Amino acid sequence: MCFRPIAALTGLFLTTLLSACAPQNTIEPTPAIYEGPGAPAIFTGAFAANPPNVLDLLYVTDREAMRGPAGELSYSASRSRVMTYGSVSLAIEGDAGTPGALSSKGAFKLGPPQLLGSFPRTPYGIRKVAGGFTREAKAVDQHAAAVRGLQAELSRRLEKAPRKEVVIFVHGYNNKFDDAAYSTGNICRFLGADFVCVILSWPAGGTSGFLFGYNVDRESGEFAVADMRKAIRAIGETKGVAKVHIIAHSRGTDVAASALQQLGIASYATKSSLGQSLKIGNIILASPDIDVDVAAAKILTIASDPDLPYGSTSRPKGVFSQGDLHLTIYSSPNDKALELSGLLFGSVIRLGQLDPTKRLAEMAQAPPDLGGAVDFIAFKDSSNFLGHNYFLSDPRVSADIVGLIRYGLKAGDPRRPLVEVKRPFWEISNGAKIGEAR
Repeated sequence: MCFRPIAALTGLFLTTLLSACAPQNTIEPTPAIYEGPGAPAIFTGAFAANPPNVLDLLYVTDREAMRGPAGELSYSASRSRVMTYGSVSLAIEGDAGTPGALSSKGAFKLGPPQLLGSFPRTPYGIRKVAGGFTREAKAVDQHAAAVRGLQAELSRRLEKAPRKEVVIFVHGYNNKFDDAAYSTGNICRFLGADFVCVILSWPAGGTSGFLFGYNVDRESGEFAVADMRKAIRAIGETKGVAKVHIIAHSRGTDVAASALQQLGIASYATKSSLGQSLKIGNIILASPDIDVDVAAAKILTIASDPDLPYGSTSRPKGVFSQGDLHLTIYSSPNDKALELSGLLFGSVIRLGQLDPTKRLAEMAQAPPDLGGAVDFIAFKDSSNFLGHNYFLSDPRVSADIVGLIRYGLKAGDPRRPLVEVKRPFWEISNGAKIGEAR
């Protein structure tokens, strides 16, 4: 009888917590890896003397497109059955854009999105024919043209990029399109603007529905999985891509994990893997707002189902490659937003709350022997009350992500701010400086 007011109050607190940490247009602190004697420069090569003052980001979204009074394009929190792609610019204003400066004081100024192309309306049409069903030729042709257009734009960007690698960001709950752009901009700047940066934006940020829109966003995330799968496949199959890195945050981790689960099964069926067929290198799940058991079921689908077809038959005990793919999970037992999310859904524990020092015996039995292909990293700083956006806001965590993606440093390398608990479990160092012996 008391469920509705209690649930509504819980939803209000959850919205407040996750909204309060939603990224704004401020530039986040510079990762600690760029500070101190002998530290690498954040901008190198042609950018060393003239750091980029505008970041040009590629985006793919299934948000509903809107037009303003002057015809300017924007995207709402509503779902669209037409996935679009385009370009959006972020001008860097303030000290952060000056040559040689490590200062992160400044802000992004977001330009209007520029539409470059669109996919057919989903679901694609089918019709009954002799022997089964066939897809409508028009939709198939439009889909193929959209993939070619997206890949051509990506190839154009790769030609100009110092690194022929793509970094994809998938945002979380209650993030508008602009929020996703700001987060991606910070990630792109952290990496020295060397990579092609892509926003995968799903229709989050709605305010209608029970629990102040959280349930709507959750179902919108499920809606977006098929589109995100198409986008990741098109990006990974683009000619000239050397590697694809995926960073997902909060509820976006469930969207990304679901899309990658489906792509992984498809790759396995062709005797390949995500690392081989789609060039996927790093998958980073930051503050994952997903039940730990649900996450394990999705991440370990192939390992846990020996009856999956490997080519024409199953291969229960045979060797299968996963390429160079590496999974990193950042968690924080102090994440108040995930604590409330877990209470709301009756979760055993959210993946983003794992504390290896308290649950080591239980957790050590869970991961299979993946030979260093997975790392669980705990961030236990309690100075940030909300503790949900630390992958961007804390210079040590962002430094670890930079070390992983930009410099290819493995966990245990002294240039990463990690203290070993028991492999594959680590903690972000709270005291030692990066590069010191620990």
